[in-house]
Amino acid sequence: MELKNLSYNWCDATEEEFVMPKKKVLLKEGEESFGRRFAHLRQAAGYSQRELAAELGISYRMVAYYETEAARLPTHLLPQLAKVLGVSTDQLLGVKEVKGNGKRHDNRLWRRISQVEKLPTPQREQIVQILDAFLEREKLKRG
Repeated sequence: MELKNLSYNWCDATEEEFVMPKKKVLLKEGEESFGRRFAHLRQAAGYSQRELAAELGISYRMVAYYETEAARLPTHLLPQLAKVLGVSTDQLLGVKEVKGNGKRHDNRLWRRISQVEKLPTPQREQIVQILDAFLEREKLKRG
């Protein structure tokens, strides 16, 4: 049995000795990867990669990376991301299953409505008038 002579002096070490290999995450059969689960949750919440990135204060390229390459998300983003997506951190990490209540609503529309609620009263009233006009027109089409 041959023993490799290891250098304990940092200046004698080669670059290969400093590189940590990436740890592969092995999925159980039927288990969804973190990236795929993250992408599904983002889409279900009605966010594009760019919108979610802006909400989190990161680049959209990082969101794309987390959806395709990364096995896990940085821990400092977990609470913020779970809140934005409307799930628990356990659901985001796949510890618990994400359960739908059967009712689907357009989260993108709900986010817009919450933004409208923050506008001054005169602007909100104008938007309500526009919405009423669209709804009345649709009602006339059906009836």
